[in-house]
Parts: sequence; C-alpha cells; structure tokens
Amino acid sequence: MRFVEAVLALDGALRFGINPSLDGIRGLCAELGDPQLSYHCVQVTGTNGKSSVTRMVAALLTAHGHRTGAYTSPHLVSYTERIELDGAPVSEGEFARGVEAALGAAERTGGDYTEFEVLTAAALWLFRERGVSFTVLEVGMGGRWDATSVVAPAVAVVTGVALDHTERLGSTVEEIAADKAHIIKRGSVAVLGPGTGAVRGILERRADEMGAEVVTVGEGDVHFKVERSAHKPGGDTTVRVISRGCDFGEVGVTAPAYQAPNVATAIAAAQAALGGAIDVESTRRALARLTFPGRFELVLREPPVVLDGAHNPEAAGALAGAIAEAWPDPSARPVAVIGILGDKDAEGIVRALAPVVGGFVCTASSTSRAMPAEGLADVVERVTGTRPPVVADLPSAVEHGRRLGRSAGALVTGSLYTVGEARALLVPTR
Repeated sequence: MRFVEAVLALDGALRFGINPSLDGIRGLCAELGDPQLSYHCVQVTGTNGKSSVTRMVAALLTAHGHRTGAYTSPHLVSYTERIELDGAPVSEGEFARGVEAALGAAERTGGDYTEFEVLTAAALWLFRERGVSFTVLEVGMGGRWDATSVVAPAVAVVTGVALDHTERLGSTVEEIAADKAHIIKRGSVAVLGPGTGAVRGILERRADEMGAEVVTVGEGDVHFKVERSAHKPGGDTTVRVISRGCDFGEVGVTAPAYQAPNVATAIAAAQAALGGAIDVESTRRALARLTFPGRFELVLREPPVVLDGAHNPEAAGALAGAIAEAWPDPSARPVAVIGILGDKDAEGIVRALAPVVGGFVCTASSTSRAMPAEGLADVVERVTGTRPPVVADLPSAVEHGRRLGRSAGALVTGSLYTVGEARALLVPTR
C-alpha cells in the first residue's frame, strides 16, 4: 500500500465516529497479536497540554537511551506526524505499512472501525515492528472509551480538566474528569497535572480503587516556578523544577510560560516511567532541543506570524497570557486571524482573546466541521461591538491580518485545522 492509498482508506473509515466501547480496538489488536503488550506505555489525557506533554515525555525517554514511540493527534500537515519514533515522524512508507496491517486486521475481523481506531492499531503495530521499549500515547478524547485505552499504562497522566467535548464527555468538569480518570489502571502511577486541582478528588478516588500510586504536580510531590518568561515570540522560558526529591534547576524551553506546568508534568511522568532514574543534564538538553509545532510557533519574523492551536476558552486564556507577555505594549498587539470549528465555544475563545489582540480577521479552514467565517464574524461583533473583516480564503486572511497588524504582525489561532493549513502554507517542507 502506498501512502496516498493509506490516506484514502482512512478517509473512507468512519472518520469522526466514536464507538462507546473498547471492543473494536481490542479486536483489531488481538488480530495483530496484541502489539501493545510488547512495550511499556505512558498514556496522556487532559483538556489542554496533552500533545505537548506527550512529546516532552517521549523526548525524555529517548534522551535516557530508550527506543521510544509517540502517538499524537490531530496532525497539522501530514498524517505521518501522528506516529513518531525517537522524535521524528515515521516515513510515508512506514505509515502506509502500519495502516495496511491495521486494515488487514479489520478486514479479517469483519467489523466497521473509526479512523482513530485504525490509526491507533496501526501505530501500536508499527511500534512493535520497530522494537520500541516505551510508547507515549495521547488520548484522542476523554479516556474511558478512547482507542488508546486498549493499553494498560505504566504511567497515566492527566494534565488538567476543563469544559470541552461536552456533547460526548459530560456537561460538567466533574463528569469529564470521571471519564478521563479511566486511563488510571491497576498498577499504574497516576501523574496529576496542575490543571486537575478542582477535580483531584475524583481522580484520586479512581487511583485508590485501582491501587495506583498518585504523583501531584504543582503541590505535594512536584513543584515548579517560572524563573524567566519568553518575553517575545520565539523566545525561551526558564522553569525551575523540583520533582520528587530531585532538583532539576533551571530547565529552558523555546515556548511561552504556559508550557511551564507541562514541563513539570512531563518530568514527573518520565521519572515515574523510569522508576526515578532520570538524569538532570539529559533532561535539560532534551527539553531545550524540543520544538512545539502549532503551539505559539513563530513561523515568520518581520512582521511576525505566530501559530497557536488554542481551540477552547481555557487554552485561549493561556494564549492570551502569552500574547501579553510577548507583546507588552498594548498599542502594538497582533491581529488574530481566527478560524474555529462549529462545535466549539467560539464566544468563549473570542472573549478570552479580545482584550489582548489588535483586532480579528475571521476565516475558516477547509474542513466541513469549520464554522462559516461570516458566522464567526457575528460572534466577534457580538463580543467586541465591532464587525471584523471576513476573508474566507485562509492564505489571503493571513496576509490581511499581517498587514492590519503592521509591525506586531498576526496570530493564527482558533483550531488546529486552521493552524495546520496555515503552517503548510508558511513553513517550507524539508
């Protein structure tokens, strides 16, 4: 199977369906010889930050000499980004091999499977084929019925809990937390990020039921403090981390201060996965080299264009803080080129960003799930009292936002789909 055939086959699956059961993914994995039993797993869930934490943990495990696979979603430009080996996306050929294996298992079992189930089975199979010793798996949604929950993780990470996907996970943070808590399995170490404070009791009860050790980040076991903020797009943040008795000193990342909790959470998770045997200098070097595509990513400099996939009010609030940090002069702030999916809280996102941007340009990504640009403009007008320009064509919208922003430039945000399409336009392929 060629890569283009693999992508077409995935498009033909139940693309955005959800099966409220693990029977499908268990059947696929059983047909593939249960590859998920061949390595240690770290599973990461949370409303925000889970992609960043997944990639950080994988980088730390690789830095400590382990062959490591990472599975994230969604992708920004290419499906291959979802499956990484030792920090690099798999080749198109390897990706196609994995999908072909998963589709073969699907055909033999005779079931109907979602795109995410097929992709997850493909990743798990490919990790076994490439001989990894650790995998780090980002949950697609929730935890209880997510396809990645076919694994029994050695470490279960919950970065934080906020309102998102309420139509499927529950209408309160308590209901959402109860769903995410299901990644904590018997024998796991549960690493609870700073964003879990309001629902920590729910997660700790699940851990107690499973006999799982609990590590809390931000209080108790793991402490962190931002020593120096990025101060500009593309700048570095320095975080002081003390995790379970080990002082990592100042850890630098090329990212805004909103990544600081994720840095501490990732270090705690790596410690748990490695049984505490984690080297301070290897940790610092690994995180210093790491980049975060689509997360406050500077892709053009003069005037700047920054990409950030904030797609819910909590993430937009964190982004607002990063904007104020990087553009301290309120009279010279970037224009937000914004495109949001139709099932998201557009008003909450706009309200979070409105005080710190120099205006909005409304657009839409090419996905059928995107909110129409005119409808998004209605939301912006309702929140700000000013009707923004509407430029449905994303490349033109980015250029328009950049011109309006003048020296402050533009910020592309609202959805990973919007950011991915902008990134494909602005970042040269290698």
